[in-house]
Amino acid sequence: MLELNNEADSKPTPRSLLGRRLRRLREKAELSQRALAEHVGYPHTYISRVERGEQLPSDVLAEDLDTHFATDGLFAELLTMAQDSSIPDYGRVIVDSEDRAVRIQVFGSSLVPGLLQTEDYARALFRASLPRESEEQIDERVETRMRRKSVFEKDDKPLFWAIMDEAALRRPMGGAKCMKGQIYHLLKAVQAPYISLQVLPFAQGEHPLLGGSLSLLTHRSGATIGYVESFASGDPVESPSRILELTQRFDIARSKALPENETLDMIRDYLKGYDDDEDDS
Repeated sequence: MLELNNEADSKPTPRSLLGRRLRRLREKAELSQRALAEHVGYPHTYISRVERGEQLPSDVLAEDLDTHFATDGLFAELLTMAQDSSIPDYGRVIVDSEDRAVRIQVFGSSLVPGLLQTEDYARALFRASLPRESEEQIDERVETRMRRKSVFEKDDKPLFWAIMDEAALRRPMGGAKCMKGQIYHLLKAVQAPYISLQVLPFAQGEHPLLGGSLSLLTHRSGATIGYVESFASGDPVESPSRILELTQRFDIARSKALPENETLDMIRDYLKGYDDDEDDS
């Protein structure tokens, strides 16, 4: 009886291809896992998990493997493909569009927008929402989210405008220390001329984007793609009439949000509160 996970019969994925190519190159070089681990400076158990497809390498390990085996970016490319394949189908459209967008507008109902999250904040979020996943799987998701920030490293950076509900500041995601790091990151991020951030305060009451998150990505052609996300699901939107409706909702939320100077004052006030909470703990 054939085993279902037999390598010859299993459908290859970027993750499995990466592991197989690593094993073959290591064996061709007549290196044990321990010997390779010593050469690249990582635990041999880590190398073993990568070969078996149980864990993706970090960006740094992928680069080190490419350097060691002189594979001209092969492992970095396979890592990117594997990370992309881990994104749910409903989210892949918007992630693919981020890299081509010249303007990105986002509204987050209760969380810091993904492109402005720190690693610790994202890890706390994934750990709470995906309790069955291992730490290795959580790390992979965090690395995938952090890689999306590369849109801000391009020469032609997109204009980024985020509206964040005050709930994202009030909720102590990951605890006081995590929130302090996240808020410091926000204050640093908004110093960039291409990033704008507003907070929609509780005092404004109801608004047309309650209960969900919205992204609007405009391409160089002028075409805009929308993405509406709720709990564990999301829907890309391209219909012009629907885009018009979502843009109107975003504009109303923006009109209710605090102007930039008042937004920064509120963010700094929350930072002081988390400072005090950490001192008391």
